[in-house]
Amino acid sequence: MPSLLRRLADLGRSDDDVTAGELRDAATAQGCRPIAPGTDREIVSVAGTIIAVTLRPRATVPALVATVYDGSVSVQLVWLGRRRIIGIEPGAYVKVTGLLCHPEGHPTIFNPAYELVAQHGR
Repeated sequence: MPSLLRRLADLGRSDDDVTAGELRDAATAQGCRPIAPGTDREIVSVAGTIIAVTLRPRATVPALVATVYDGSVSVQLVWLGRRRIIGIEPGAYVKVTGLLCHPEGHPTIFNPAYELVAQHGR
């Protein structure tokens, strides 16, 4: 019955809001919590969908950057010295753990530990 009530409540929400709620639920199922405002210099675990992947070529060291969205906030994942990581691509669902910081005001985790996760229902 709770599933029916939830579906009825979803009728008045936009598709983006429903998707965000599903991502938050999936992250909770992975043992992750949304990042609280003001969280900085703490080890966090984030689970979500990769929405973008870019390569930042540098004169010294390349950096692979992925943006993951957990239904509440987008976090940049930066792997220094990497040009590509198999499985890290838009649409993939990942769980990452690392030290959260805010260079230039954006939530960022450098060189996170990651796990590709099969998301139920997808």
